[in-house]
Amino acid sequence: MTELLRSLLATPSAYLADVVGGPGGDRVLVRSDLSGTMQLYELEVGRRDGRAPQALGPTELLQLTELPEPVGTACYLPGGQAVVAEMDRGGDERHQLYLLRLGGADATDRGLDDPEGERPAGGGSEPADRQRSRPAGSEALVALTSDPRHGHHLAGVSPDGTLVAYVSNRANGVDFDLWVCVIATGEHRLVHAGGAWLQAGAGFSPDGRWVSVLRPGPRPLDTDLILVELDSGRVVVAAPHPDEAALVGPAVWADQGTWFASSNVGRDRSVVVAGGTTEQPPVVVPGSERDWDVEPADSAGAGGRIELLVVENRGGASHLGILDPAGARPPESVELPEPGVVHPWNAAAPRFSPDARRVYLTLSTPRRPPDVWVWDRDRGETSRLTSTPVALAPDQLAAAEVAEAISFDGERIPLLVLRPGPQDPTVASPVVVLVHGGPESQSERSWNPLSQALVSAGYAVVVPNVRGSTGYGKRYASLDDTTKRLDAVRDLAAVHAWVGADHRLDAGRCALWGGSYGGYMVLAGLAFQPELWAAGVDIVGISDLVTFLENTSEYRRAHREREYGSLSTDRAFLEEASPLRRADAIRAPLFVVHGRNDPRVPVGEAEQLASRLRGRGVRCELSVYDDEGHGLARLANRLDAYRRAVAFLDEVLATS
Repeated sequence: MTELLRSLLATPSAYLADVVGGPGGDRVLVRSDLSGTMQLYELEVGRRDGRAPQALGPTELLQLTELPEPVGTACYLPGGQAVVAEMDRGGDERHQLYLLRLGGADATDRGLDDPEGERPAGGGSEPADRQRSRPAGSEALVALTSDPRHGHHLAGVSPDGTLVAYVSNRANGVDFDLWVCVIATGEHRLVHAGGAWLQAGAGFSPDGRWVSVLRPGPRPLDTDLILVELDSGRVVVAAPHPDEAALVGPAVWADQGTWFASSNVGRDRSVVVAGGTTEQPPVVVPGSERDWDVEPADSAGAGGRIELLVVENRGGASHLGILDPAGARPPESVELPEPGVVHPWNAAAPRFSPDARRVYLTLSTPRRPPDVWVWDRDRGETSRLTSTPVALAPDQLAAAEVAEAISFDGERIPLLVLRPGPQDPTVASPVVVLVHGGPESQSERSWNPLSQALVSAGYAVVVPNVRGSTGYGKRYASLDDTTKRLDAVRDLAAVHAWVGADHRLDAGRCALWGGSYGGYMVLAGLAFQPELWAAGVDIVGISDLVTFLENTSEYRRAHREREYGSLSTDRAFLEEASPLRRADAIRAPLFVVHGRNDPRVPVGEAEQLASRLRGRGVRCELSVYDDEGHGLARLANRLDAYRRAVAFLDEVLATS
């Protein structure tokens, strides 16, 4: 592995987590893997110095945590004196919630001094400047939940900073219900038993009366936004719909009784809708009906002066803008330095500054890793606040071309294509087709160090959004549901045909690479189209849909059966669509990576396929990492696995 390849794979990322205001400016909470795993950092942005914000180097970020495990979703408590964060163990996804005090005189006054009756070593006794002069280890955390048998996911913090809402399967091990924790006493209360896998929605309403969560419906891509009144337990379905549709999150609250969400109820593309705390149908926000999906990220103001920060997904690239829900003011665009992705989901959603004069965001492009940026509304300027080190300048990295493949039924399959630099025109490039997971996901025009590393090693990278991908409307996303699964696999053949029509690409040296559901697609391509593919790299993929559903975590089974099909009614098709059942057809060499603690796709999926192929004499290299779950969260493991995977491709494609 060349030093360049290693440097690209080791490129860190920085994601916006939260923003809080203060007397001198804004404090920005950042998640970054500068240390090799995701940890918490903070930076300060002055508001009153009259100068534009300046980019900060990695050493100028104040590191808040130095923990043995990656830190997940995190947010400030109001006032910014503490942070609530998720963390699991070894990738098992049984996340626990923790409180990290950041110091300051009012930490005790706010009831944050001792929420569970014990003071961690060093907690709350030092001056604020000394407390924040070094990263916090495990001893500085206060556990808000401590049940390693079950998962806990942050769903919001109350406006007064006294309650943390979360969803957890702690009641029966299966259903994720809505709970609240009283920070000062450590008391936990079940607020709503939803009988399903609830997920975080918009959190607390501004008056603290309501908490919103998302509840999956009975069909694929079917989601309800529900509002739960804390005191009474009353539940309001925010936008009931008879058809298969989704109110996708996170929604955002604007004032005491108004929320905004992205909805495709009654339409193919998502628009922004506004609703309240009754079951009255929501109304479409003017200016949000466009050719692509639009969803809200944040709101500012109150009453008749509400502004909405919205993200439009234009074929895998983001357009960020500001809408007036009343339609009285024209839309405002947030300028970005180049086409890329402004991550709109909850863990890294764009945010208004407290005074709404700035917009903080995470921007990622094919040639720039994720960094935190700020847009100054008064100046109309966008500045980078974090500056993660990259081995090459942006103009030395591959840009993403946009293309389409035509599938067996005329369906157009969107492609992103990254090509290596100047080369011998008489020699076609080997190709890696990189398939995303999900399947309810989308390959976007964002930073992927693996793609750039492969390009730097001489490969062309083709990234398809096969049918079933999101971002292209409800109809397209539903084309692979249950018994239509193999139609998505047939899209891979169309991608291969597209490669074969380009004289600069070598269709005879074309490999599949994918993770999770993308790993299933790799195995399915090798099993159902053995004549097309020269090699495969499978990361935590599904080899048998039946054994996957039988052995996945119990809380995930019902959720995944809606997409893949039911063990009770669709078993025959699940068997038919399983690569393991056609393992005798696989002849291409295969490299397999899995995490020992994977709760989604158990490691047995990798082991059973590897055993079958090795028994037939087909080359299959299996690497299992004992401290990983569903993917590779640790830099050392990524460097080891991807270095060997690229070396594997170099060897097998050189002789194919």
